[in-house]
Amino acid sequence: MSGIGYFGPKRPPGYEEQPSINPSFLKLRLPFYHYPIEYQDFLQGAILSCVPLGITVAMEGAMGIPIELGVVMVMVNNFFYLWHTSFGDPSVAGWITPGIPIYVAYFTAYTDAVVGPSGVFIVRMQALIAMQFVVAAIFLILGATGVARSFVERVPKSITAGILLGAGLASIQTIFNPAQPYVSQTPISFLVSAFLSLFLLFSKRALAWRKQSKIFQWIAGFGIVPGFVIGYILGLITGEITVDMAAVTRSIIIPLHLDRIINEVSVFGVGFPGAELIGASVAVAIVAYIIAFGDVLILKALVKQADEARPDEKVLVHIGRNHIITGWRNVLMGAFFPYVPMCGPQWTGGQALVVQRYANSTPEQEYTYWGGATSIFWGMSIALLINPIVQIMLPARSIGFGLTLLIQGYLCSYLAMGMVENNIQRGIAGIMAGALIVANYIQIWGSPFFSAPAVGLAVGIILYLLLEWEGGKPQRTAKLEDTKPLKK
Repeated sequence: MSGIGYFGPKRPPGYEEQPSINPSFLKLRLPFYHYPIEYQDFLQGAILSCVPLGITVAMEGAMGIPIELGVVMVMVNNFFYLWHTSFGDPSVAGWITPGIPIYVAYFTAYTDAVVGPSGVFIVRMQALIAMQFVVAAIFLILGATGVARSFVERVPKSITAGILLGAGLASIQTIFNPAQPYVSQTPISFLVSAFLSLFLLFSKRALAWRKQSKIFQWIAGFGIVPGFVIGYILGLITGEITVDMAAVTRSIIIPLHLDRIINEVSVFGVGFPGAELIGASVAVAIVAYIIAFGDVLILKALVKQADEARPDEKVLVHIGRNHIITGWRNVLMGAFFPYVPMCGPQWTGGQALVVQRYANSTPEQEYTYWGGATSIFWGMSIALLINPIVQIMLPARSIGFGLTLLIQGYLCSYLAMGMVENNIQRGIAGIMAGALIVANYIQIWGSPFFSAPAVGLAVGIILYLLLEWEGGKPQRTAKLEDTKPLKK
């Protein structure tokens, strides 16, 4: 058996779920007893700690949050990711990423004249807290009532494909946008990392080499880590990456500053938002949920593929459970550590890394899905506590974040193309994807609600009703069976 330190109950032979403490709604699984620590996913998570650190730029610039507080908030948020896989939700959780430009534009519309003792913009922080509470309410209500599950299952496949394709192309567009740092500032280190990572994860040749060579299989099991390490070294050689050694040797554990966060950043420090701010945030919170809805569809598709590739273990997505855990993450982060990118239901890049390794492994190589899905965040969260790792990874945060965008673009694109069955569905998906991307540059009637996600969804619904809907005749919707399983 792979992994480190597993001594718990074995699951019955056949298509069965991994044992848990309580076989009810929240299926508690503990490290070592219910799953081993997969050292490859753990190390991959530690390397990928550069990804969440990327949001500190927006936190500092838009909200005035000092970098030392931003790093602590990122670390705390990463430990909250473990709620999902620890309580039976197979999601490798993350932010509601594609909406970050929309959120930042919304927050910065408020004044930065009211400043706290450490430079935090008080009114903008209240707007952030208000929005995060509304996002939490949406997830909790839809998850508890079961509306979310029925909503996801009834979406036509052409609209689902449009959301997936739009998310994928938007990610790729971001990477090659000259205003972004990925290719413009780190062309050698990022592009080398990108091509090597894609090769190890998705190449047919790499898949064949995995079967022929145990050494290559071991290397490929680290996902994007080999490509990232080579790119990082090239970045140091070319000067694209520079490390402040004084900051690296300053301390072992990052200063936690919890008292400062409570007094200067949390709702107890900046004050509870008023009714006006809460009401104003409803539109942009709905937009955030529309984006997150696409992540839920991607989560279901990826987990379904992994489930079919490994008939020895049952891994299922419960939409209500996913929504409720996501909702409570937003409640707690909104109150104590208000978080610019929001708390989302899934991180596509990380989900892909975990699913790819699991689906292409035997039970002897990776016994249970929960080992990899949880170990990646144990590695990332612990790494974010260690100051030398944080200081080494901070200069490469754009490379790590760019790699996750690239993987999201690749996966979303092929899932969308494999989902549609005829030219009408392909056409609707293509136009909807285009609307999702182009609408990022416009804001109809000056409202954040009528921006990319809402415009793209509206375009998809109108085209579906005009071109595909047959006046009440039952049609197949975008269920998981519409995506082909990963081949081993």
